[in-house]
Amino acid sequence: MTYAIIETGGKQIRVEPGRFYDIELLSAQADETVTIESVLFVQHNGEVTVGQPTIEGAKVEGTVMRHFRGRKVLVYKMKPKKKTRKKRGHRQETTRLMINSISVNGSVLAEAAAAEAPTEQEAAAE
Repeated sequence: MTYAIIETGGKQIRVEPGRFYDIELLSAQADETVTIESVLFVQHNGEVTVGQPTIEGAKVEGTVMRHFRGRKVLVYKMKPKKKTRKKRGHRQETTRLMINSISVNGSVLAEAAAAEAPTEQEAAAE
């Protein structure tokens, strides 16, 4: 199993090819390919690569599926005995990103199609 830890939107996320993740809003349109080069950690078949702080030449490619707004978070502030109340709501802008591949120094370690291929071969064998 191959996975990477990337940094995007001020957060660190563990990503695998073939899965989608909800991250902070990116400035890319839907169905557009995005390359993230701030890769902190890569694990491929037991071989571990750790960056200091990032891995040179490593990148994660993904496709933007859609943009949406997250659930509403209510912020309620009240001062007792002062008749002061504030109720505010916030909805975070979010991007759903499908991870296509993880590569280091130009060589692709894992792809989304490669992760799904064994299941198709097993189905054909049955």
